[in-house]
Amino acid sequence: MTLLRMTGIGKSFPGVRALDGVDLEVAEGEVHCLLGQNGAGKSTLIKVLAGAHQPDEGEITWRGGRTALPSPVAALRLGVATMYQELDLVPGISVAENVFLGHEPARFGFNRTGTAKKKAAALMARLGHPEIDPDREVGLLSAAGQQLVSMARALAHDARLIVMDEPTAALAADEVDNLFRIVAELTRDGVAVLYISHRLEEIRRIGNRVTVLKDGRTVAANLPAGTPTAELVDLMSGRKVDTVFPHRDVSTVDADREVLAVRGLGRAGEFHDVTFSVHAGEVLGIAGLVGAGRSEILETVFGARKPDAGTVEVDGVPIRTGSVPAAVKAGIGLAPEERKAQGLLLDLSVAHNVTLSSLPAYSRAGFVDRARELRDSRATLERLDLRPADPRRLVAEFSGGNQQKAVVARWLVRGCRVLLLDEPTRGVDVGARAELYRVIHELAASGVAVVLVSSEVAEVLGLADRVLVLRDGEVVADRPAAELTESAVLDIVMAGSALVEGAATEEAL
Repeated sequence: MTLLRMTGIGKSFPGVRALDGVDLEVAEGEVHCLLGQNGAGKSTLIKVLAGAHQPDEGEITWRGGRTALPSPVAALRLGVATMYQELDLVPGISVAENVFLGHEPARFGFNRTGTAKKKAAALMARLGHPEIDPDREVGLLSAAGQQLVSMARALAHDARLIVMDEPTAALAADEVDNLFRIVAELTRDGVAVLYISHRLEEIRRIGNRVTVLKDGRTVAANLPAGTPTAELVDLMSGRKVDTVFPHRDVSTVDADREVLAVRGLGRAGEFHDVTFSVHAGEVLGIAGLVGAGRSEILETVFGARKPDAGTVEVDGVPIRTGSVPAAVKAGIGLAPEERKAQGLLLDLSVAHNVTLSSLPAYSRAGFVDRARELRDSRATLERLDLRPADPRRLVAEFSGGNQQKAVVARWLVRGCRVLLLDEPTRGVDVGARAELYRVIHELAASGVAVVLVSSEVAEVLGLADRVLVLRDGEVVADRPAAELTESAVLDIVMAGSALVEGAATEEAL
């Protein structure tokens, strides 16, 4: 029997069409797997299902009757519980308090603490872990233990559909086995599971049917979980080309001049033994799934995170790791993923933002030379074709693409040798993307070593000379971009395959 049907679901945010007519059908007692690249719309869809977002159009039916999910509370009352990848548990309180948070057993207006503990213990026993003490602080549990508490909370609401978003991301192999055992028991009781994972081997092992999203649309529905990897990858990666990447003149790469060298870099729980180098004029692309360690590596190279192991060198000179000033002094610049929150001071002028990392050069006796600041920032903005190139305007008044150019301009004024770009075109329209692509290639042509992280594999392949592929915090491939295809990269990061002499495995092709 069909439990949930979502038809023609649409959702837009300013400048972004996140969902564009998504269809999804989940039956009682099945594990329905939802696949798609980063940015395909999976997260937005499950937030609509959880009541956190309201769809702009479309219809939701539950057991054959049309329904609405105006809030997370309404979704829980209906029987939909969501386990997000970043578990929303409260670490400072007990297991029992987390399980019944917001719907505590009560009588005459008083919480029945003893009843909550007994029910929590019964739920943990049902999940096969009676040893987890309801009184224990949840923050002291392992990742697997916290996952179980989140599942117990879903069962405490008598959920008929449990959404699991990357539930095995932080689990060891034996913990994954236990999770799958629990899922099998739940489905035997008629509970449906909507399972989201980038690991195709898990889909085959646990799933019944598969729906694939791409660019906010359903491109395949109700496929067997045993659908071949090549077919699933093609569905996720096949795209109409709506962006033309500029021609790249690789003759500007100086293969004899290593500007950035990263050796054995590692941070516990994020990435390990990462080694790569970037030459003058080269664009190195980093591809991988969310959580693979892409942004964390850039932030560590920039000194914003302290590594547990490894070294970073610029022009052959080691720099002090874990120090942003040391990285900036060595010539490293970072355009972060969250440019508004991490890269810009929105209530200041473009000129102030552009010269932020070079203030000592514009100061004398404690006073800033405003005329020189305006002159240099204007010249840099014109070079990047920022419109209007008025450095006196507040940076908040500019579009996303122009704000990104303002961040890049900061490092040009500083004269950086290495530019780290984390999701440089996120939230940027097609026209502005083309301009940013031109800027990236012009920077490389001037001798800057560029490291580019993007969730869009096509963008990485279209801009980079060489591609580093990450999977679970580990470098699994380092190949010239010309030898890779989008399907081959996706096969590496999702199916764990390897590349041999620049060609994808037979299954990937």
